[in-house]
Parts: sequence; structure tokens; C-alpha cells
Amino acid sequence: MIRQENQKQIIDFSKPLMVLAPLAGFTDLPFRSVVKKFGADVTISEMISSNALVYNSKKTFKMVEKSPNETPYIVQLAGNSKDIIKAAVEILNDYEGIDGIDLNCGCPAPKVFNHGSGSNLLGDLKKLEEILGIIKLYSKKTYTTAKIRIGVDDKIPVDIAKAVENAGADIVWVHGRTRKGAYKAPVDYDAIKEIKENVKIPVIANGDITDYEKAKWVLEHTKTDGVMIGRGAIGKPWIFHQIKNNMENIDETTKKEIILEHFDKMVEFYGDYGIIIFRKHLHDYSRGYADASEFRHNINTITDPKVMREMVVGFFQ
Repeated sequence: MIRQENQKQIIDFSKPLMVLAPLAGFTDLPFRSVVKKFGADVTISEMISSNALVYNSKKTFKMVEKSPNETPYIVQLAGNSKDIIKAAVEILNDYEGIDGIDLNCGCPAPKVFNHGSGSNLLGDLKKLEEILGIIKLYSKKTYTTAKIRIGVDDKIPVDIAKAVENAGADIVWVHGRTRKGAYKAPVDYDAIKEIKENVKIPVIANGDITDYEKAKWVLEHTKTDGVMIGRGAIGKPWIFHQIKNNMENIDETTKKEIILEHFDKMVEFYGDYGIIIFRKHLHDYSRGYADASEFRHNINTITDPKVMREMVVGFFQ
């Protein structure tokens, strides 16, 4: 009972949940802090290798850090060894401010899949259930969650979701493609709807949710408890602000405010190196603007934070 009361205090399912999906190379602390400030309810770390965490990778420990405004905050683990996963969970137990631990059961990348992790687990549901059960058993955090796809080659959405539920997960995030479908096959929202109809735990829909109208349609069609947005937030993190406030469009002043907030957080977190990392974000932010090509060319040579900030302010007037 205490556990359930804590859940109610941290995650509120009375309205559709807006969740930022974990995306390697993009959903770092600065980006997560911005989407949290402007509308996301839940943020999740980039995928963390359980092996790297257990073997004390400094880079990995930095990836676990959270922004002060990130509550609730969930750390996503990838792995296929019960012993390593258990050790990783025990390390995360010592970190304050983490509200949940997620198991990645969806990453289709060959280097992850071939290691037996990510979407590879969808081909061995007994193992998936055992590893997720380890997290549930040893985690001292409020939530145990799983990010899944709907199969490896063939679609078995309900079987996978049932395995996740049986392992004791509190929430399941569902990307409506198989591993074979990668990122280009049509998203099967009917499969997500089928999962929602067959499990009792909250279900969050994920996959090709790129704007306010699409988010609204997915929620109506699947009847899920919320949406998870990843690539749809790159270059437009204001998508959460739009959904939250029922806005089809967003004004340029708000866009500029969010872009500058993101820039400042990058420099604060990474130092001057944050400028170099931020270039890829500016390439996305500037898409569709006049003179975008010239702007992208110019920022690629800038190394001074003040100069780049002035350029950003000037371009997004």
C-alpha cells in the first residue's frame, strides 16, 4: 500500500502522461531539463549500459546525473546478464533523486541486439521476465518499467506486454514497431491498443508522434495512458508544451526562449565543449528557416559561447 501511495504522489495518471523517450546522443541532462520545464511529465536517461555502470565508467556515471527539476526521473538500463543487472541496480539504489529503473527491451541497434540486450530480449520472454524481475526485486526506487517493441520479426504485442506485467513492472512504454521494422516501418497503433486492452498496468504509446495533432489522435485511438515522444522532440522540444496546452502552433518568442534555455544548459553542463555538441541541435532548430544553410555553416566554426549565443539570438529573432 505504501508503494502505491508513493506512486500517486510522483506520477499522476489523471491526465494523459507526456514522456520524453530515451535517445542516445540527444536526451542528455540539458535537453531533459528543457523539456521538463516546458511540459514533459516524466524524463528518462539515455540508455545506460549496465556493464559500463558496474565497471565504473566515468562517462556513464555522468549520464546518470539528473537536473534539479527532473522529478519524476527514470534511469534506463540495457543488459542481458542477471548478475550484472542486479549489480547495476544496487549502484543506482545509492543515487538519490532517481524515481525508477527502466529495462530497455526495444533498442534495435545491431551492437545492442547482438550483445543479447535491447530488442533481443523480445525473442526470449522468459529471460526478459527474469531480468525485469531482478530489477523489481532489488530496486529501492518507486517504479520498475520496461520499454518494449512489439516483436523481433513477427508481432507478438500481447505476449510481450504480459511478460512485462508478470515480472511486476509498474508501467510499460510501447514502441509500435518490431525490431525488424527499425524506424521506418509503419507504426502499428492497433497493436498498442491491443496491449492496452489486455494488461492492467499503465501503457504509454510511442512511435512517430511528431506533432500535437498526431499525439491527440494516438491517445484517442489507442486509449493509452499517455504518449512517449523521442525523435519527434528533436528540433522541437516545445511539442510537450503544445500538447499540454492544446496548441496546434507555437509562437516564435517561445521557440527562441526554449532554444536559448537549451543552449545555456549545454554550456553549464559541458563547459565550452557544449557548444560543439549543440551544433547538431541548431541544425535541427534552424530547419525550415530562411538562410538556414548559411547559419549552419557559420556555427560549425564557432567555439566561443558568447559569440554563438549572439548568433542564436540574431538568427531566431
